[in-house]
Amino acid sequence: SKRYSMCGARIGYLVSKNKQVIKTALKFAQARLSPPTLAQIASEAALETPQSYFDEVIEEYVKRRNTLIRELEKIEGVKVAKPKGAFYCIVELPVKNADHFAQWLLETYDHHNETVMVAPAAGFYSTPGVGLNQIRIAYVLNENSLIKAVNILGEALKVYQD
Repeated sequence: SKRYSMCGARIGYLVSKNKQVIKTALKFAQARLSPPTLAQIASEAALETPQSYFDEVIEEYVKRRNTLIRELEKIEGVKVAKPKGAFYCIVELPVKNADHFAQWLLETYDHHNETVMVAPAAGFYSTPGVGLNQIRIAYVLNENSLIKAVNILGEALKVYQD
C-alpha cells in the first residue's frame, strides 16, 4: 500500500498452491479481517498507475531524505544513518530519554511560537531498552518544512536539559 501512497490501506495479496493456506486466508477474510471494500477498489485502480508517477515520487523522496540528513548532520551530537528504503530516518539525539524530550517539545518548548512533534523510536524496536535516545522522523513534508523543523529541533536541543 505504501508504494501507492495509500498508507494504512493494509492491502496485499496472497498466492499459494497450498489449499490449506488458501482455506485459512478465506476464514480471515470471511471474519471481516480483510481490507475494507473501498480500499480494495482503490488498490485495484492504483495498479494502473504509470511508472512515470513512481519515478517522480522517488526523485522527490530522495531529495527530501538528503535534505533531512544534511540538516540533521549540522546539529552537534546528532547521529543519523541514511535509510536504504524507508521514508523515515532513525535519529540518535544527545539526550538520555527521547520520550521525555518529545513530551517537553510539545508541552514546554517553543521557538518563535513554534515547536515540532517527534516520534520516540524505542517503540519501534522489539528489544526493550533499545532506541531510548532515538527519534523517528518521516520525510513526508516538503524540503522547506523539513529544514524549518530541523532548525527548531536543533534550537530545542541547545536548551534542553535531561
